[in-house]
Amino acid sequence: MYDTDKRKLLSALSHGAIFLSTTLVSVGIPIAILLVSDDPVVKENARESINFHFNVWLYAVILGTLFFLFGWLVLPLLILGPLAGLGYLLHWGLTIWALIGVFNNPDVPFRYPYIFRVF
Repeated sequence: MYDTDKRKLLSALSHGAIFLSTTLVSVGIPIAILLVSDDPVVKENARESINFHFNVWLYAVILGTLFFLFGWLVLPLLILGPLAGLGYLLHWGLTIWALIGVFNNPDVPFRYPYIFRVF
């Protein structure tokens, strides 16, 4: 049997690290937890967090490229601006949802909907 409080803490740290996503250090937290922990639920939460990091960064690169290429045009900027805001809200909203899921049901790994899973 695994310690529930430790499971909650490590799983929450894995998912909460995305709040530091502007730094590359943020993905290091779930990677370190994945390597150190022996709890299967914590390991799965760390993997899911790493996948979510990659998705957030992928969409940021896509939007950043579109801003760079079309930012000088007014109409695409009016579309890309709200799209970036929506992405930001999804990024934070899904992370908060993951944290609530981890605390409410620590025995089940949280799965983000509609993301690409590399790991």
